[in-house]
Amino acid sequence: MFLRRRKVSIETERMTLRLPQSGDHRPWASLRRDSADFLRPWEPLWSHDHFSARAFSNRVHWAQRSVTQGTALPLFLFRRSDGALLGAITLDNIRRGPVQAGALGYWIGAPHARQGYMREAIEALVHHAFTALDLSRVEAACLPENAASRGVLEKSGFKYEGVAQSYLQIAGRWRNHVLYANLRHDRRGRAEPGHAARY
Repeated sequence: MFLRRRKVSIETERMTLRLPQSGDHRPWASLRRDSADFLRPWEPLWSHDHFSARAFSNRVHWAQRSVTQGTALPLFLFRRSDGALLGAITLDNIRRGPVQAGALGYWIGAPHARQGYMREAIEALVHHAFTALDLSRVEAACLPENAASRGVLEKSGFKYEGVAQSYLQIAGRWRNHVLYANLRHDRRGRAEPGHAARY
């Protein structure tokens, strides 16, 4: 059971998804720095010490603690052919009891975008959530104009559910988000976004 194991990894066709480690700081900082213009429009404001070793160490400790407590599963994406760090994906806000749900978040470095890596990672993590973690529902949210993120969610089996007003602060402003969900036992037909792109 993942709650008791600190070493978690998921193998996909091309990647290994595993918890961040202290030694990942340099490639993580390099990829984030080189992809800053690509990532910043879709993320909360970066702190002044975003790239620092101390901040990254806190990130590693949070990941380990989250896995131990069963509240989140934060994973880095590594390409097996050359060991390159490609991005990250997190199953966060895991709720148990009658809910059995979690929320998905992810980012990919600019050089690795639009090559199918994130879809591969999402599908693997959702499968892990439904089987190994016994979740019933995985949720995701993104900005309405983020066509790439919406596309990868829809191709990965997520269905549009609506709009959340002022859902998250992105790039320093409260922004509406479109909501998606993937259900373990999904009897819904295809859910059309309707007018979501207007928000």
